[in-house]
Order: sequence, then C-alpha cells, then structure tokens
Amino acid sequence: MKKYIAECVGTFVLTFLGCGTAMFLGCDTPAGVVGTALAFGLAVIAMAYTIGEISGCHINPAITLGVALSGRMSWKDACGYWVGQVIGGIVAGALLLALTKVVAAPDLTGGLGTNGVVNAGGVWGACLVEVIATFIFVLVVLGATDSKFGAGKPAGLAIGLTLVLIHLVCIRLTGTSVNPARSIGPALFAGGQALKDLWVFICAPLVGGALSALAWNGIAPKN
Repeated sequence: MKKYIAECVGTFVLTFLGCGTAMFLGCDTPAGVVGTALAFGLAVIAMAYTIGEISGCHINPAITLGVALSGRMSWKDACGYWVGQVIGGIVAGALLLALTKVVAAPDLTGGLGTNGVVNAGGVWGACLVEVIATFIFVLVVLGATDSKFGAGKPAGLAIGLTLVLIHLVCIRLTGTSVNPARSIGPALFAGGQALKDLWVFICAPLVGGALSALAWNGIAPKN
C-alpha cells in the first residue's frame, strides 16, 4: 500500500508544480516554455530521490505500463500504481482550480495547464507527437533504471533532464502530456475542449509507453 500512496503523492507533486508553473508563467513565450519544462523535469528529479526507493517513482501510467510489459512488476501492482497516480493528478487539478478561485492566482494557459490538439494540427497530429515523445521518455526510463545496465542513483537526474528536453520540443504543440495522470486531473476541472480531447492524452502516451517496452525488450543486453 505504501507504494501506491507514494505514487499518489509523487504524481500530485509533479502535476501541481508542473501545471502550476505553466499557469503562472504561461506557455506562449520562450521564458514560459523554458520555465515550465524545468518545472516538470525538476519535479521528477525531486520525487525520484524522495520516493524512488519506495515505489520506483513512476508517477506516470505510461511508465508503469512500460515497466509491467518489461516484466519488472506484477499487473496487480501496476493497477495499484495507476489508481494512485490518477488520484494524485485529480487532487492536484482540484487544488490548482482552488488557487484560481480562492487567491485569484492567474491562469495564463486558460485551462489549468491542460493539453490541447490545435497547435499539433488536430487529433492525429497530437497523437503522433505524444506517441513519439512518450516513446523516447519511457525508453530512457527503462534503460536508466535497468537493474544490471542502468545508471543507478543518477537515473533520476537522467530521466528528469529528458523530460525537460521533451517539454521544450512539445509544449507549443500539445502542452506536453506524456503522462495520462498529469492530463486527467487538470482536464476534469477545466472541462470544455480540454475534457473532450482528454482521450488523446490518455491513449497516445500509453501507446508510446507500450512501444518503448517492446523496443527495450528487443535491444536490452541479455547478460
């Protein structure tokens, strides 16, 4: 149970700090893009060294899927992780909404840092962006955390910096999900088009995570 709670807390921190930064800085200027990218990446690094020894710090259903498909965890645990992650994202979305209502915090994204498909050319363009980005991200996670050939303790740093790079490329296209839980929470409270497009940011990252598991299983050293 502690593992599932850790995933809930970690996903909450990632979503709250990452989407909160996007809301307060905006993502329509270079400074806002860089600031938001750093916020997501640094949140992952912080949580990796906080809960990594407890749950592995997936804090992302796509990563959990990739890990499960790679045979590193049971499907029972994967389901527990998913529940915890989604709850964490929802709590973060609720608190972000509360900040805009209670303390009149600015929301320069206009939607609690939610994702969108318009700048990617529509639904299928957004799907392509998210599948590719999640594939890269989860592949790095699987490689960096491999028990025999991974990076060990520095893995959290490699993963967080990879997320920064992915956000720099994708923020202006989709708002960068690569994480269904991070997308679910804010979208539930933002509503409107963000909620209509939510399926893209659930399905595409999961597809990318599954493809990364297949790729890693194919290229990983066997001894």
